[in-house]
Amino acid sequence: MGLDIRWPIGLMFTLIGALLAGFGAVVQSDHAISLGININLVWGLILLGFGVLMLLGAAKGKDKPPGA
Repeated sequence: MGLDIRWPIGLMFTLIGALLAGFGAVVQSDHAISLGININLVWGLILLGFGVLMLLGAAKGKDKPPGA
């Protein structure tokens, strides 16, 4: 059982977050801005941060011996 579930989850959230944040940074649409906040950019950064945390947790968990 060598696969840590945090790897694919982290990769998925990082990829989707980067795409959404990039889209939010490039496209300035009235539909995506609510109360002066660019929703796509903000949620893209949140997803990107979560994905990076998952990847860091997976990389750090790899250093621990099984059962510890």
